[in-house]
Amino acid sequence: MNMLEELRLLDPNDPGDWPAVIKAGALAILMVVIIVIGYFLDWQEQSEALERAQAEEVTLKETYLIKKRSAVNLEIMRQQLQEIEQALSVMLKQLPNKSELDALLVDINRAGLGRGLQFELFKPAASETIKEFYAELPVTVRVIGSYHDIGAFASDVSQLPRIVTLNDIDITPGKEQHLVLNATAKTFRYLDDEELASQSKSNSKGNK
Repeated sequence: MNMLEELRLLDPNDPGDWPAVIKAGALAILMVVIIVIGYFLDWQEQSEALERAQAEEVTLKETYLIKKRSAVNLEIMRQQLQEIEQALSVMLKQLPNKSELDALLVDINRAGLGRGLQFELFKPAASETIKEFYAELPVTVRVIGSYHDIGAFASDVSQLPRIVTLNDIDITPGKEQHLVLNATAKTFRYLDDEELASQSKSNSKGNK
């Protein structure tokens, strides 16, 4: 009797009388079916949950390492912040307030006269340009003098205790071996508390 005939003669209601080989085969098939059903009904979800947990573990480890490095460098970061605040304070002190702005303009004028320059034009702009925390006032300047005196004037302006920059510089030949300097001297001042509040309010409206 071959295997096919044995399978046809099997009594499905009495598997105890099946031959040992067929019992083993049926058991193996049953186990495979149970494993497949278990995977799709339960194990797949558990496997996906495990993958999510592993990914979350990696993220948490990275976050921990970042926070650990920040904690280790906290004192250094505090020191750097203090140095930045000190540097900012020094820079702000170089910006005059409203009451000091006129004196600064006088200093620029004196710097030119002190070098023997002849002022043909010294005209502050009609209004300031308001920036985030400071105001900028351009002053149109035209002076006549020698090359050496003009250079010394520019150096004197750069060494004023307050910040002044020379922009749009144009030097042309003048009379009697003199040069004509046309430039825009920009002076700066910091905004007072009321102006800062107004500027912040304007920026908020602009963002909306």
